[in-house]
Amino acid sequence: MDLPIVDSLRGRDLLSLADLTTPEFHGLLQSSLWLKRAWKAKVRPRPLEHKTIAMIFEKQSLRTRSTFDIAMVQLGGHSVLLSQNYIGWGVRETIKDVAYNLERWVDGIMARTYGHGTLEELALHADVPVINGLSDALHPCQLLADYMALQETFGELAGLKVAFVGDGNNVCASHVNAAAHAGTRLTIACPEGFDPDPRILAAARDRGADVTIVRDPREAAEGADALYTDVWISMGQEEETERRREAFAGYTVDPSWFDALSPRGVFMHDLPAHYGEECTEEAVYHPRSIVFEQAENRLHAQKGVLFQLLRDA
Repeated sequence: MDLPIVDSLRGRDLLSLADLTTPEFHGLLQSSLWLKRAWKAKVRPRPLEHKTIAMIFEKQSLRTRSTFDIAMVQLGGHSVLLSQNYIGWGVRETIKDVAYNLERWVDGIMARTYGHGTLEELALHADVPVINGLSDALHPCQLLADYMALQETFGELAGLKVAFVGDGNNVCASHVNAAAHAGTRLTIACPEGFDPDPRILAAARDRGADVTIVRDPREAAEGADALYTDVWISMGQEEETERRREAFAGYTVDPSWFDALSPRGVFMHDLPAHYGEECTEEAVYHPRSIVFEQAENRLHAQKGVLFQLLRDA
């Protein structure tokens, strides 16, 4: 079987899963799964030989930093690591100037930022693909890895019941976008005032997403095929720690929750986990957890994205 190619993605930005058509979403999944199977079978294609990406980080990173770098190496390319300390955009020079410089040196840019507007401005001015490695609004590459894991676990995505328990943050918003493409039934449990962005929710529902919001996390978990949680306090929200811990009381997932899942139900977390807050360590290391499969898939999802966006004609 040949590596799946999605012609419409070549040269494109990837800032949000909502920017994709449903065939493009599934094409990214299938190419990522193909690259994972090929790597494990010791088939090592190098379609990005001599290609280079710039990786820009405003936030700390383990998985995004490692997997984009390794993905480029495994596909035959190279990455250049930059941080705000190096480039000082918005202070030392404008984002526009950074974009105009980088587009002359590299074949693509991956950025992990606070404001989503930073990515949008970078994409506006850079004449090379810009990839959202995470923003405060969205985390599309994480959900590609997660949906790879769901595909591997269940064989198909349509009709799966996915429960997201926690803050309506960037990961939750990307869950909403993924559900619109995959045909999963998504139930989000969050306290009042912590819902996902209503604009993202409305747009996804217009595209056919089956998304329900409830306040009782145990209700969301009932009969779920996948129970997913994430941190209550994201980077940049540290001053809200006590307020958020109080608001999310009763949302800590432990293995006792797994009895409510469907018989085949699994536990998911995008990491890092704050044990004792959104989940316990026992939940992450439980036999029904696929947390580290998700983490492994970050590498292969990044390869799928990089291949489709940066490949030659």
